[in-house]
Amino acid sequence: MAPVIKLNSGYDMPQVGFGLWKVDNAIAADVVYNAIKAGYRLFDGACDYGNEVECGKGVARAISEGIVKREDLFIVSKLWNTFHDGERVQPIVKKQLADWGVDYFDLYLIHFPVALEYVDPSVRYPPGWHYEGDEIRPSKATIQETWTAMESLVDAGLARSIGISNFQSQLIYDLLRYAKIRPATLQIEHHPYLTQEELLKLAKREGITVTAYSSFGPASFLEFNMQHAVKLQPLMEDDTIKAIATKYNRPASQVLLRWATQRGLAVIPKSSRQETMVSNLQNTDFDLSEEDIATISGFNRGIRFNQPSNYFPTELLWIFG
Repeated sequence: MAPVIKLNSGYDMPQVGFGLWKVDNAIAADVVYNAIKAGYRLFDGACDYGNEVECGKGVARAISEGIVKREDLFIVSKLWNTFHDGERVQPIVKKQLADWGVDYFDLYLIHFPVALEYVDPSVRYPPGWHYEGDEIRPSKATIQETWTAMESLVDAGLARSIGISNFQSQLIYDLLRYAKIRPATLQIEHHPYLTQEELLKLAKREGITVTAYSSFGPASFLEFNMQHAVKLQPLMEDDTIKAIATKYNRPASQVLLRWATQRGLAVIPKSSRQETMVSNLQNTDFDLSEEDIATISGFNRGIRFNQPSNYFPTELLWIFG
């Protein structure tokens, strides 16, 4: 089992979880079920992934077979951009809970700090970035309006902890001025090519746990044919990373994950292969030297992959500008 991190909400969160982005619907139920059998207890989902029904079936199977109880699991989901208006938050959370087949989320996050016009789930679900065609329509909802609605989820017992994803420092400082419930976690793209050190320092100072996604850098983005991902050396094939891995007699994937977890971050890798699932989960049972951590951190180039302008042409969404 993975070590746990105590959140500022008082709950324990597994430090190593299983990410569900791009897990194909056809295999999602089996992948989640097998990951539970491998020892994973945290599952990081989202409306936008479009596979919550299937992931819920994997959970239900594991529970029905007595492998786990609901309270053994830490299920995470996220609010999509088209549901930021205050009155839209609870209804969509109830739909997502029904999709998962559970009564509450352990952690529920604002997926991106951008509000888009509402798209009825009966029209299109998940809604994606565009209102229709290639049209992007903003909503007038402020982050304060959305966060107040997020806080109501805790009061209603629909989410035990709430947090944010893809936020940057300025907006976090603003949110903390009015938040009655402070964000328990901040989920960000974080890998040696994008270390975001100042953002990590802010989170630590404010008692917000950071979860790193895309820990292997460009590997998750090659299928989108992002040119800057294609041109970069894959981290797991880099000679320096491989030399560090050889030094500890560990796979490069474990070294990259340990670089994050040893510094107090949570990680959410994924794999459909059982042996890789197990290997990723075992990244916390050794320590890197401070010198090796510094060497890996030295890869930083400020290169971000997960942003709208890398997926489709836009003149309206410069979230990380």
